[in-house]
Amino acid sequence: MAKLDKTLYSKEEAARLMAERRSEKKQLQKEAAKPQTVSYSINQKRKDHYQLNAFVLGNGLSREPIDPNDMSKIGPVYGCNALYRTFSPDYLVAVDVKMILEINKAGYQHNNEVWTNPNKAYGAMQNLNFFKPSKGWSSGPTALWLAAQHGHRNIFILGFDYKGLENGTKFNNIYADTKNYKQSRDGATFFGNWLRQTKSVIENHKDINFYRVIAPDNYRPDELNKLNNLTTIDIKNFQNMFGI
Repeated sequence: MAKLDKTLYSKEEAARLMAERRSEKKQLQKEAAKPQTVSYSINQKRKDHYQLNAFVLGNGLSREPIDPNDMSKIGPVYGCNALYRTFSPDYLVAVDVKMILEINKAGYQHNNEVWTNPNKAYGAMQNLNFFKPSKGWSSGPTALWLAAQHGHRNIFILGFDYKGLENGTKFNNIYADTKNYKQSRDGATFFGNWLRQTKSVIENHKDINFYRVIAPDNYRPDELNKLNNLTTIDIKNFQNMFGI
């Protein structure tokens, strides 16, 4: 748990937050003594990191210039699916059965926090965290929702490209041509659900500032551009903002 920056709060707020953190620490110690498979609702047990910035990584090609290790020095990183192969985020979200089976085979969840929806295919696997009730969403928007639930003031969204490559016709993913992913020559994946789910998270967390980080030529959907608490910035500005 990161140290509380008391300069961001009034004396009364800081005292309240410190008391809540002590209570949370005691609760976590109790939870650690229980069986390792965790299954609870974020709405019932909301974690609040009290950290200013967080980063949510989709796997669109636009995020390739950014090293996730640089972001992890600034705030918690939320990632999806095969990201675990090259980087261990603070929270890994995967809702596809094949990806969870791959993650379990690698044993990744035994030393890292992995979140998924309940499924009879892996209900008996150890050390997975389950969303209850199931969100029923794609991994990227679910990771964004999880970050929003954790109370960060600023959430930076990378790799949410939506449209495919070559005028939206080709598959757009860093892990294309690898296990459990389509080939790079395959058609683009339909992104309508991802877009609606992303919009829902942003609309329902108006107290959070969201920043979508994109390449200059990335798709800029009107549905997101109209949201008052979302700002679109390009990769260069993002790098300058944090000196990375």
